[in-house]
Amino acid sequence: MRTKSLKKNKINVVTLGCSKNVYDSEVLMGQLQASGKEVVHEEEGNIVVINTCGFINNAKEESVNTILEFVQKKEEGAVDKVFVTGCLSERYKPDLIKEIPNVDEYFGTTELPGLLKALGADYKHELIGERLTTTPKNYAYLKIAEGCDRPCSFCAIPLMRGKHKSTPIEEIVLEAEKLAAKGVKELILIAQDLTYYGLDLYKKRNLAELLEALVKVEGIEWIRLHYAFPTGFPMDVLEVMNREPKICNYIDIPLQHTSDPILKSMRRGTTKEKTTKLLRDFRKAVPNMTIRTTLIVGYPGETEEDFQTLKDWVQEMRFERLGCFTYSHEENTHAYNLEDDIPEEVKQERANEIMEIQSQISWELNQEKIGQEFKVVIDRKEGNYFVGRTEFDSPDVDNEVLIDATKTYLKTGEFTTVKVTEAADFDLYAEVVN
Repeated sequence: MRTKSLKKNKINVVTLGCSKNVYDSEVLMGQLQASGKEVVHEEEGNIVVINTCGFINNAKEESVNTILEFVQKKEEGAVDKVFVTGCLSERYKPDLIKEIPNVDEYFGTTELPGLLKALGADYKHELIGERLTTTPKNYAYLKIAEGCDRPCSFCAIPLMRGKHKSTPIEEIVLEAEKLAAKGVKELILIAQDLTYYGLDLYKKRNLAELLEALVKVEGIEWIRLHYAFPTGFPMDVLEVMNREPKICNYIDIPLQHTSDPILKSMRRGTTKEKTTKLLRDFRKAVPNMTIRTTLIVGYPGETEEDFQTLKDWVQEMRFERLGCFTYSHEENTHAYNLEDDIPEEVKQERANEIMEIQSQISWELNQEKIGQEFKVVIDRKEGNYFVGRTEFDSPDVDNEVLIDATKTYLKTGEFTTVKVTEAADFDLYAEVVN
């Protein structure tokens, strides 16, 4: 028994789900390290903290399987303790305690102090902005708000993350400065809803003012916007984007659908006409802007006509970046009262059709880039290629630029100028411009 008590604990944090969870894991790890704990991200450790996702069925399944996998390791003696936090835990804690009792403790999304206490650490208020980043050193996610006030019928986020709560501008700037001091060059601003930023704190939509403050941070070269909501978008943001070279001409704005009956049932607060006008205004204000969106197919009651409307609109709008999900019937959401009447295989066929259209659009847009020069940041080396991104591409989800590593040596995390020589559906091949 004596040797057991002398063993040094190593805490392994496992992150599932979206970039907001990555951010939360990094904050947790920063707090643990400040309390003198040895902490690793997705490596070996005798104490495991699983930061779960509970958004849609696939994510929930992955979270449950990961919990079961580590509980099994605990039973075999390979790990000593298993703690579960995050969205799945927030949403289904009573069920999880009943179904998987061998977890040491479950914590919700707002219970960081309690989780730290269980891990033998103290929550330190003075650590605002201190995180152990898990992303490549050149970029980091910066969460500017928590929760969401939107009433979308299909979405369980407010159940798991609560009401919208903006972080004050000065705290975000302080965090950006600390990241820049560590060598971070690109900030990816994330929130459930960027559009709403500031309404609760400043009584007005204040994203533009936040951007004005962030562009002054020394060392930051790119600032990227993720997850804006189309209704009530603050158009002064586009003026700042157009004027400030540090703000990438890029926006991630999940639009979900475009057929009016579906938009109404989804409670999106907009119409096809309004959305189309908004996107045209975007392009007018920032002519070389890249718009990324995500769509949902197979929503309850989606007819062939609704789907055809969506397909035609995707063709017409020619989004630079697009992802498509099949509808997931989530309990306690407004849409759960509707009949989930589209068979899974039809949902999947529709998603495939949308992605086929998008892949052709992406190929055509990429062909236009051949011969052009772009500033790229190098994220990593893979096989015989250095893999980079332009300002029009976000990590993990968008196009990449491949540069032959047998001909050129590049440093990861550095910026360089390249000329595109070839283009595929989603990747560009380029050579460095000397």
